[in-house]
Amino acid sequence: MRERLFLVFMYAVLSAFALFCFIPFWIVFINSFADESILQTAGYQLLPGKFSLHAYEFLLSGKQVFRSYGITIIVTIVGTALGVLVTAAYAYTLSHRKVKYRNILSFLTFLTMLFGAGLVGFYMLIANWLHLKDSVWALILPYLLNPFYAFILVSYYRTLPYELNEAATVDGANDLYIFFRIIWPISVPAIATVSLFYALQYWNDWYLSLLFIDNYKMLPLQMMIRQLMSNLNVMAYVSGSQTQYNVVVPTYGMQLAIVCVTIGPIVFVYPFIQRFFIKGLTLGSVKG
Repeated sequence: MRERLFLVFMYAVLSAFALFCFIPFWIVFINSFADESILQTAGYQLLPGKFSLHAYEFLLSGKQVFRSYGITIIVTIVGTALGVLVTAAYAYTLSHRKVKYRNILSFLTFLTMLFGAGLVGFYMLIANWLHLKDSVWALILPYLLNPFYAFILVSYYRTLPYELNEAATVDGANDLYIFFRIIWPISVPAIATVSLFYALQYWNDWYLSLLFIDNYKMLPLQMMIRQLMSNLNVMAYVSGSQTQYNVVVPTYGMQLAIVCVTIGPIVFVYPFIQRFFIKGLTLGSVKG
């Protein structure tokens, strides 16, 4: 009876906590379809009295939203794929016993987490030396190798039995074959976790576009929406006109619609890798 009462109590607490977390998302979603006059007079409600699609129509009425969406999707997919590949390979190098200078490389990698080159040096490297200004690669290359994600993979690789490498080496396999055919398949939980981190980083990033993108047609989704909300020239992003200013903007409704539009793809991606993500979070927590 005590165990049943405890289970009932825990289910009640978890259900209440889940409801507490779900209500803000529901308020944002349902009020994004509310009429602007209702939001201005009654505020945010669990079930608005009058619905309207004016906020979504205003937001999606121009081509720039879809163009920025495409740029963000391309940056997220390409950046995540390349970032995971480079980070996983580099972490494997740091964890390999036969790499002579792995300790020095680990120290240099950790040093970049403590000290940076500063904004001026970073801007000169990307814009002046690599000539990546107004390029998609300016949104991908700076985040290609994250030291923290690399150390997550290093901690996982070190839990794998080194006898796998020795057995493959005896059979004549080289390092590339060992990494892609043996280490990579058994590292799916850790790689899936790092992939989610990279996808979130690329999808939500606006800082790189603020520094290196001047052409508004090349702006990713996050930066375009920031400009859309802060720039007085709203029509330049919505309908392409720079002369019309007599536009009634559904301010509150569009802010909520923007949240729904930007968070949607990541919400749909997460359930597919949730089981790998939960398992990957426990990496290095148990030693034995």
